[in-house]
Amino acid sequence: MKRDADVVIVGAGAAGLSLALRLTDPGPGGLGPLSVVLLEAPPGPLRPLERTWCFWEAGPGEYDGLLTAQWDRLGVTAPDGRQTQTALSPTRYKMLRSADFQKGADRTLDARRCTRRGVTVESVRDSAVGAEVTGRDGDGRAVVVRARWAFDSRPRHPLPAARTTLLQHFKGWFVRTSSPAFDPGVAQLMDFRTPQPERGLAFAYVLPTSRTEALVEYTRFSQSVLTGPAYDSELLHYCQQVLGLGPMTVTATEQGVIPMTDGRFPRRSGRAVVPIGAAGGATRPSTGYTFAAIQRQTRAIDAALREGHDPAVPGPHRRRSLVMDAVLLRALATGRVDGARFFADLFRSVPSERLLRFLDGDTSLGEDLAIGLRTPMAPMLLSLLELPLVRRRPPPG
Repeated sequence: MKRDADVVIVGAGAAGLSLALRLTDPGPGGLGPLSVVLLEAPPGPLRPLERTWCFWEAGPGEYDGLLTAQWDRLGVTAPDGRQTQTALSPTRYKMLRSADFQKGADRTLDARRCTRRGVTVESVRDSAVGAEVTGRDGDGRAVVVRARWAFDSRPRHPLPAARTTLLQHFKGWFVRTSSPAFDPGVAQLMDFRTPQPERGLAFAYVLPTSRTEALVEYTRFSQSVLTGPAYDSELLHYCQQVLGLGPMTVTATEQGVIPMTDGRFPRRSGRAVVPIGAAGGATRPSTGYTFAAIQRQTRAIDAALREGHDPAVPGPHRRRSLVMDAVLLRALATGRVDGARFFADLFRSVPSERLLRFLDGDTSLGEDLAIGLRTPMAPMLLSLLELPLVRRRPPPG
């Protein structure tokens, strides 16, 4: 039984494309690229929806040429209207649209002659030569691809058993106003001047790309999603009653759901099958941010493969960070903390540079403890003590 490649990657979203770009790179010192087959869903409902990814990064980054915008100031507005605005230098908050990332990756992978096939994948499993992926192409013909390793980015269904699972669900409008309404130098990261649910939280954010154009998004952390018209109602209220934008045009929309869970994502689903991206635990449970963690994860996999090590690397988030996230999720889900006040107070009381490093899991134990002291101690401590007593259960649905 012959292998078709060193690696087969299932899925061409952020994780699949990021890993393909790294593995096909010739690398320093004359180190040759690995042979890669990238399987992407044929045009249709299995293709990833267009998304906007945001992340913070110090200095120039590898995808700067593909960015829609970037900002060196962040704003957070509390429920009572108090505003906190912080300078990020040398860090910048960056916005990358999935369509632009896809086009850039396509150009690079085509130049490197990466093998790409449109396949509806049916199974990914171990085989005598490593891993075997089976599926069907756009004409319904059977496809089998064998490789030493398979990296599977398909969403995990069902989610792993967890003590707490919330959904971060959102809808965004790309708006254009008839007169200047935005400050293109400031990204409004969280604006809590929105009606708050009894448990969890809701906020809007504004990412301006000019004085008259911005992505305005309504986001909620809760245990169930809203109906379609409810998102539009919340967005309209925020744009007109809170921001007072006046006449405007919605030029595009985006919508999605991100699970926020303290479930344990496995490092492998077979001897030679490794989940990546959100399926591999790249989503930060407390925030939903995923793109930056995918970059850390795919860099680690690339390094392991090139050095001849097991590529089922540890997840991109530290264990201490995941424990703190589990505590926060529990506190939000039980209603013990006011989520809007929690985040607004945190951004007001902790230096932005330190807080962003904390959200990336890059702070020391001492810094983590200092930040912890800025949170509501009693409900957070109760949630921490409760965790060992809470049974992990499969999420509903």
